[in-house]
Amino acid sequence: MTDVWSERAEAYRNAPEQREGEDLDLIVEWAEGAGPALDVATGGGHVARRLREAGLEVVSSDPAPGMKPDVICRAEDLPFADGAFDLVVTRIAPHHFEDIAAAVAEIARVSSRLVVVEDTLFVSEQVEEAEKLRDPTHVRSYSEVEWRAFLEAAGLEVEQVERFEKRHPLEEWLARSGTPPADAERVKALLADQIEDNEYVDTKILLKASKAT
Repeated sequence: MTDVWSERAEAYRNAPEQREGEDLDLIVEWAEGAGPALDVATGGGHVARRLREAGLEVVSSDPAPGMKPDVICRAEDLPFADGAFDLVVTRIAPHHFEDIAAAVAEIARVSSRLVVVEDTLFVSEQVEEAEKLRDPTHVRSYSEVEWRAFLEAAGLEVEQVERFEKRHPLEEWLARSGTPPADAERVKALLADQIEDNEYVDTKILLKASKAT
């Protein structure tokens, strides 16, 4: 999987809906005043970039060398000490994590205070089928109830939850993951209810949580 993501790195660095958005602005707002931060599964590096621009000291991690992280590692195996970072963030990546509970536990372990998680919100099994067909590295999206359970099981208290609509130019979104033409047509059929004006419209859930005291 890391080779696949290394090949996709440039496309994700340049995708407008990845590079910007109200969701990313809110992450920066929530991070105000934070100490050292860790960006888990940094992908195109947009969280790390924005937090550094805001004056934070940031370490980025990702399992794909092509994403050019500071540290190459999986979210399930973070090579950092307990409480090494004041803030730990992961944005639009957890649906690729092989073991979501282990990843959230690791994220909580290396945070001394604050955790921010953003990902695609679960809609239906039909959408899950489309996501996996479009990109075989997709594991699963989760509901708000599931996310709250993951975070609470890791010893975190959810403080705030927000949702954001993301619009993806359909053909570019399919091309970014190298979806074969026949599969792309099936994806379009499965997602028909969420396609508007040649854009795939999905919802991201953004959660802010703190270490339980």
